[in-house]
Amino acid sequence: MDLLQYKYVVVGSGFFGSVIAERIANDLGDRVLIIEKRDHIGGNCFSDIDKETGIEYHKYGTHIFHTSNKVVWDYINRFTEFNSYFHQVLTTHKGKVYQMPINLETINSFYNVNLKPFEVDGFLKKIIKKENNKETDSFEGKAISWIGKDLYEAFIKGYTQKQWQIDPKELPASILKRLPFRKNYNESYYYSRWQGIPLHGYTKIFEKLLANKKIDIILNQDFFDIKSSLNKESTIIYSGHIDKLFDYKFGKLEWRTLSFEKEIKEVEDYQGTSVMNYADIEIPYTRIHEPRHLHPERDLDISKTIIIKEYSEKDFGENPYYPINNTQNIELLNRYIELAKNYSNYYIGGRLGDYRYYDMHDAINAALETYSKIKSNNKT
Repeated sequence: MDLLQYKYVVVGSGFFGSVIAERIANDLGDRVLIIEKRDHIGGNCFSDIDKETGIEYHKYGTHIFHTSNKVVWDYINRFTEFNSYFHQVLTTHKGKVYQMPINLETINSFYNVNLKPFEVDGFLKKIIKKENNKETDSFEGKAISWIGKDLYEAFIKGYTQKQWQIDPKELPASILKRLPFRKNYNESYYYSRWQGIPLHGYTKIFEKLLANKKIDIILNQDFFDIKSSLNKESTIIYSGHIDKLFDYKFGKLEWRTLSFEKEIKEVEDYQGTSVMNYADIEIPYTRIHEPRHLHPERDLDISKTIIIKEYSEKDFGENPYYPINNTQNIELLNRYIELAKNYSNYYIGGRLGDYRYYDMHDAINAALETYSKIKSNNKT
């Protein structure tokens, strides 16, 4: 393959890279090369079929598509239809199952009361007042001042410690913004206007996104091994590690990663829901996924099911999932962003490039915005 022929080179085939490649091929009409380090397209959204059961599962953890962005919704619906899946999450604490995020059902069940929504604030205020918590700068202190020590220790402390492998007292309070808290019986995990699972799975979306014959893909290929063989005038859309792009000049950004254990159970339904969290620190995994529940429209006439246990671990740059957005890493990121300004032919983005946790709709929106810049610069 003549690598010098490509005006556009995309590094990574997740949603950020694939959407931009699709737009370049179908809107600009130019050829584009995708370089993918893994043996498959789709990034962390890749879905596969278990050979023994026929159940489709998400290799890198359950992915629920949700958005309130009409531009993103209209765009993705050109490549798939979505089913009617409605996402709720449950959590197990001391052998009992509760709604998660914490809502009125969780509170009433946990305290064995029958509060109305307008009574929740007063009820928790009395509990919090007795605890006399004055520390609110840390994740733990802020959480206790918000929902009280009992709810925090039951549903948040152990899970958070497993997820981040660090004492919650050492985490910034800003992380709490990602934790919804409801005083009604709303069981939906998301407030998004649209949500669901692609009818034919995520991998089919990427196959359609990248179907144009002007898009060439190289799998199992590290970008840095062939970087010197590319046309120096090429526009590079880079969705890899931003620190690696600069050979870790200022040091490595820190991440958390996940590992998964897939098991086949000889029962039709193991846990009755797609995702079950485990709040107690004594349970080593953070949650169990059961992917058969993601496609209620499929007639799976089998007496077996798949469960996937998820573990949170430290990452050493091989399989990053969650950026650790503490002061040290943000300062390091800003130094790399400043350095990137000298790379005029590079568009850096995506989860790894921006060092941000992106939901799928966020990645698509960022890709469409980046493509607009590419198209505008193409005209000049």
